[in-house]
Amino acid sequence: MATTLTPSESTDSTDLQRFGYQPVLHRKLGRYASFAAGFSFVSILTTIFQFFGFGYGFGGAAFFWTWPIVFAGQFLVALNFAELAARWPISGCIYQWSRRLAGETVGWFAGWMMIIAQIVTAAAAAIALQVVLPAIWSGFQIIGEDTALTSPSGAMNAVLLGSALLTLTTLVNVVGIDWMSRLNSIGVTIEIAGVLAIIGVLFADVERGPGVVLDSSNAVPGSYWAAFLVSGLMAAYVMVGFDSAGELSEETKDPRRVAPRTILTALAVSAVGGGLMMLGALMSAPSLDDGALASEGLAYVISAKLASPAGTVLLGCVAVAVTVCTLAIQTAGSRLMFSMARDGKLPFAQQLSTVHARFGTPVLPAVVIGVLGITLLVVNLGNAAIFSTLASVCIVTLYMAYLLVTVPLLVRRLRGWPAGENLPPGLFQLGRWGIPINLLAVLWGVAMVVNLAWPRPEVYIPEGGSWWMLWAAPLFLVATIAVGVVVQRLAAPSPAREAAPAVAPA
Repeated sequence: MATTLTPSESTDSTDLQRFGYQPVLHRKLGRYASFAAGFSFVSILTTIFQFFGFGYGFGGAAFFWTWPIVFAGQFLVALNFAELAARWPISGCIYQWSRRLAGETVGWFAGWMMIIAQIVTAAAAAIALQVVLPAIWSGFQIIGEDTALTSPSGAMNAVLLGSALLTLTTLVNVVGIDWMSRLNSIGVTIEIAGVLAIIGVLFADVERGPGVVLDSSNAVPGSYWAAFLVSGLMAAYVMVGFDSAGELSEETKDPRRVAPRTILTALAVSAVGGGLMMLGALMSAPSLDDGALASEGLAYVISAKLASPAGTVLLGCVAVAVTVCTLAIQTAGSRLMFSMARDGKLPFAQQLSTVHARFGTPVLPAVVIGVLGITLLVVNLGNAAIFSTLASVCIVTLYMAYLLVTVPLLVRRLRGWPAGENLPPGLFQLGRWGIPINLLAVLWGVAMVVNLAWPRPEVYIPEGGSWWMLWAAPLFLVATIAVGVVVQRLAAPSPAREAAPAVAPA
């Protein structure tokens, strides 16, 4: 039976055809579902639970200030992305935006780095289950007894739980955007409710005043500014992925107007909710000095303030957040891989760009990302630094992909962009603020790449290790580029196709 398009969907489809693509993905996402995609990628419950102890362990309570600083920098990037989302509402947005601003080669490497970053990010998000599930029920600690992610048994158990989660999210991504959207929206609603509940619990039983955010007494010995920069890894890891609304543009209704708003809203809501949660944790923690806040993080505070089963319910909300976060990352990554393959820019392009007729999803990209994510976890089996290593390398690669959009965009602005464009009225624009905001976004991105890639022993080899582990982030970046050169040459050198990608039989 033929599908009848609404006037809005027909306009969106016609709009997509102007860019040379036939609509083959199912356009099902509304405003809330689009917001949920970005919010669940950022996932403050997942990442703050995963990284709070790390940030506090390095910077003490004053590490709180890395949060508004990183938000300000990332919001500059998001403003630029919102403007691009209004102009080019196409799946695989980082790749599509970059290639339209700087040409095929730069665009290809932006997409390639983003794919690699999303694979690593999915793996890093999946192991966050280790922070939550054993705290809910000891039976989830299948390997050993030490639940800490930085312990050998905790790291091994994290790989097991993370692999099971990636298997589940792969299945959901295969069966269609409907299931993904429903589960993601429900999960985000639960996550928001959990965030509000946690904030309420924490502020209802405080031990000290808000002046705690000026306390640096529990930072690691040595230069406080050095420790502060390291602690910023926490906020830097949290506030990424807000561009997911752009990645799902071809499955969003009225994406030119919806995607820019949800990109900005997802980041802003995450920043407010996460900031209040961090402040509440610092004000209500039973102790700042006994080491528990650094080793156990937010779970320690909640467990101390809430007796079971109420605390268990909140930890269950965190487990849901981890699940939908992993799901959203994998979805965004599969759409990016599909978008590049549709243009013939990846090996096995036809297979990767094939959309299942019934499910309306690019099945193979979802499977590839799931399998590679699990492989990455297995390779790191027994690595007690798996937590900080995976996080650092994926952040650096992702920030580099962002720079391959913001730098070409700045060059285009300095040459007069967007003068002469014939765009629908009412779209998001930065106007005369475009150049200063874009320039600051570029400077911010460069500073973050340098800071995050710096080879710090306390981050990469906290219990000792090889030199290559210490230089994991820059080596991973170089390896990503080198492998990318090979993959690009293996891909068929075909221009962007005007016809629709293959559709698999139902």
